[in-house]
Amino acid sequence: MMNEKFVLATANPGKVKEMQELLSGLDIKFITRDDLGIDIDIEETGTTFYENSLLKAEAICKLTGIPSIADDSGLIVDALNGEPGVYSSSYGGEALTSPERCEYLLNKMKNLEQRQAKFVCTIVCIYPDGRILSSVGECNGKITTKLDGTGGFGYDPVFLPDGYNKTMAQLSTDEKNKISHRGIALRNFAKLLKSNKAGKESR
Repeated sequence: MMNEKFVLATANPGKVKEMQELLSGLDIKFITRDDLGIDIDIEETGTTFYENSLLKAEAICKLTGIPSIADDSGLIVDALNGEPGVYSSSYGGEALTSPERCEYLLNKMKNLEQRQAKFVCTIVCIYPDGRILSSVGECNGKITTKLDGTGGFGYDPVFLPDGYNKTMAQLSTDEKNKISHRGIALRNFAKLLKSNKAGKESR
């Protein structure tokens, strides 16, 4: 019987879908901001993925009184000194669509031979009593020279994971979840949740 409930603090439907799929094996009920009718903008003023995740999780936890899980993730490109980093979702301007953002990135890199990059994801869960759980996942790869694939979201069409000849957007959901930064971070987080639950039950 499910006796624990957590809120997924993200408003990004693509992230919600991935998080629900990857955490589905736990004996926990995950609800979304939409389920609770929460429509607020949380200003991401952090300078790291962890700080932004914590800001989002804290805001939703305070609002609901329910343990809240947030993630912050982004793309780090070596040749661009780590850009777009924590600004991945607004890179090139707030008004750009995801494909336009990908094109903006490709234009910045059109004369660059060094194309190493990585996706990073930090998951933070905060409980009403102040306890915090966090985990990190990374996926290394290269930036392509054109958009390929229609799956995924964000920069997936221009990211070629190491060891693959397809972009993240060309992989099946199962393939992507096995190697993605969010998949790795969520699997690590699931282990933390299980051990945290087991510790509470053994007291």
